[in-house]
Amino acid sequence: MARKKSLTAQLLQAYQDAKKAKAAEEKRLQQEEARRARAAEQERLRKEREAAKQEREQGQRWVAAQREKKRQDAERARQVEQVERDLARRQAAREKAAEQKEKERARQVQQAARLAKQERVELLKAEAVERTGQVQAREVALSRVLVDRSPGLRDHREAVEQALAASGATAFVEAVEGVLAGCGYPAGLRRAWRLAYAPESRELMVDVDLPGQDVIPSAAGYRYKAADPPAVVPQPRKEAEAKELYKQLVARLALRAVDEVLAVTPPSVVASVAFNGHVQAKDRATGKAVRPCLVSVRTERDAFDELVLDEPELDPVMCLRHLNAIVSQHPYDLEPVRPVVTFDLSKYKFVDEIDVVAGLDSRPDLVALDPTEFEHLVRRLFEAIGLKAWVTQASRDDGIDAVATNEDPIIGGLCIIQAKRYKNVVPAEAVRALAGVMHDKAAAKGILVTTSWFGAASKDFAQRTGRMELIDGRGLKALLKEHLGLDALIGLPKLPVGWHPQDLR
Repeated sequence: MARKKSLTAQLLQAYQDAKKAKAAEEKRLQQEEARRARAAEQERLRKEREAAKQEREQGQRWVAAQREKKRQDAERARQVEQVERDLARRQAAREKAAEQKEKERARQVQQAARLAKQERVELLKAEAVERTGQVQAREVALSRVLVDRSPGLRDHREAVEQALAASGATAFVEAVEGVLAGCGYPAGLRRAWRLAYAPESRELMVDVDLPGQDVIPSAAGYRYKAADPPAVVPQPRKEAEAKELYKQLVARLALRAVDEVLAVTPPSVVASVAFNGHVQAKDRATGKAVRPCLVSVRTERDAFDELVLDEPELDPVMCLRHLNAIVSQHPYDLEPVRPVVTFDLSKYKFVDEIDVVAGLDSRPDLVALDPTEFEHLVRRLFEAIGLKAWVTQASRDDGIDAVATNEDPIIGGLCIIQAKRYKNVVPAEAVRALAGVMHDKAAAKGILVTTSWFGAASKDFAQRTGRMELIDGRGLKALLKEHLGLDALIGLPKLPVGWHPQDLR
């Protein structure tokens, strides 16, 4: 039999059992607490899972809603885009149709513009041709003014002669003027005529207003210019050509006037005609009205009747020079000449009642001539001597400088001519200057002609060169008499040494 435990062992045992129980209870309690904690944690986790699930479901629902919204928005946008595309397509179709319509309208406008431009070009070209034709017709009319003289003028001779016999010189002049007024001239060429008659010398004086330079067309022709805008533009006439045309026209009008006067008047009444051709103009230097004489001629009927005015090769300027006319070298520039005869038309008599043969062509005073008249005189002299191709140049000493050609095959060549219209001795420097010009131009000969005389130094210098000839006033006077039949005066203030009084008269 087991021994009974002692109280201490029992107490210890009980204590241990109680401790074990307490430990077991605490363990149980801890386990229960752990179980409850686990349950609470599980519940929390469950709730969290539930909340997460709800949140996830809510997010899914939001995403789905957003997706649906996006889908709906996309659908609406697609529908809008479709509508817009349809509208754009319809608008593009309308715009294309409008553009095609506009292009067609523009094409039609361009076509019309091209046709109008072509028509305008053709019209302008036709206008250029027409205006050029008018210019050419005008030039032909100007060139034929001498040939196309009025016919039938001789039929009036008896009537004008009867007027002279019945009523005198005044009625005779009026009858002649009445016949000449009916002569046909191209537009702008027929100006005022004034006549005076000297019965004692049977000479009819004719003073005519010549047309101005504006009768010469300023344009040589017209051409079409493809500019913007296109136009018909003139082709300016060269100044030298205009001057030559005017010079020829003045000469033709002078010859025609003389011819018509002689045709109207019978030879028994009019034996000679003195013609002065003036032009009404403005002096470019002063602006004042001037009336320079551009051509002046006195001719006998017999000499004029020898002319063949209808000859196509007739040079009117040379024809006037053949008649010893005074013709302006530069009529286009209104360079005047002194009239052969001046007379008072208002009184039908000569100024200062001088004889009709008096004047420049009868006994001219060489010293009293102006530079232009002296130039004409010297030119006519050397042309009569036989020199050709006369060319005048500007001069600063009231004389002329000229270049002429001697066509003689042995002694010919280029010849330099200088003229000095002096009253005193020609300075030796002028002779040396001529030598310089000869050297510069490589001239074969030099001639210095003057109205006065040369000193010993000048003569010695000319003799040493061997290619210079000096012609003093006496020599010039003799040459004029020999070659032009002109008996001139030399109005020197004193008689040079070795000269005689008759050398001046």
